[in-house]
Amino acid sequence: MQEKISKLAKILKNTDNLVFFGGAGVSVASNIPDFRGSSGLFQEEWDNPPEVMLSRSFFDSHPEEFFRFYIAKMIYPDAKPNPAHLALARLEEMGKLKAVITQNIDNLHQEAGSKNVIELHGTVMKNHCLSCKKFHPLAYVLEAEGIPYCECGGIVKPDVVLYEEQLSGNALESAWNYIAKADVLLVAGTSLLVNPAASLVRAFSGSYFVIINMSATPFDTHADLVISGDVAEVLPAALAEMQ
Repeated sequence: MQEKISKLAKILKNTDNLVFFGGAGVSVASNIPDFRGSSGLFQEEWDNPPEVMLSRSFFDSHPEEFFRFYIAKMIYPDAKPNPAHLALARLEEMGKLKAVITQNIDNLHQEAGSKNVIELHGTVMKNHCLSCKKFHPLAYVLEAEGIPYCECGGIVKPDVVLYEEQLSGNALESAWNYIAKADVLLVAGTSLLVNPAASLVRAFSGSYFVIINMSATPFDTHADLVISGDVAEVLPAALAEMQ
């Protein structure tokens, strides 16, 4: 492990065009469970599978049940950035990291200080009325009893991409362009199983493709360096060694 961390430190030290692509595993150290891990959301028992309750059709047909699940399992207002988030913000501050591309909706990269964050799946921090399009903060949704309604009477929907909804074309295009131009692509905390987000890594043609993940991914054989571990431990260790 230490040899791989040292190799990562060398890669990071010698680049000024790094792009990070991360998933739910990045926020596990912030006490936000991932989806597919041994203690993840998909391992729990529910009346309906999580991917059903987080679908647009379920939101439209069972809004009260949707918000009960969404607030209980997708909102973590007390979560704080962990060492991985802070290390990425530091790399951006150093002029090495050009963009953070995330599948997460928790806003922790921004809280850590990262400026250029592309949120592929949206964010819990923004919510809009489906009728009048008025913006509402997260607190508005949390304080509502049951379904959050706008003053106009419309339902307030979180600005997160639900199952059956398309990802933002602008976000996908921006992410693709950053990855295509990167010298180093660092992927962490994601199974790389969910498309179209996972397919973004195919845009990379730079010098080093690095994966940090607790379990194997379909792209491990394509990577120049694979580190099996927690990104919240690995990345700060590499950052400390390169300084």
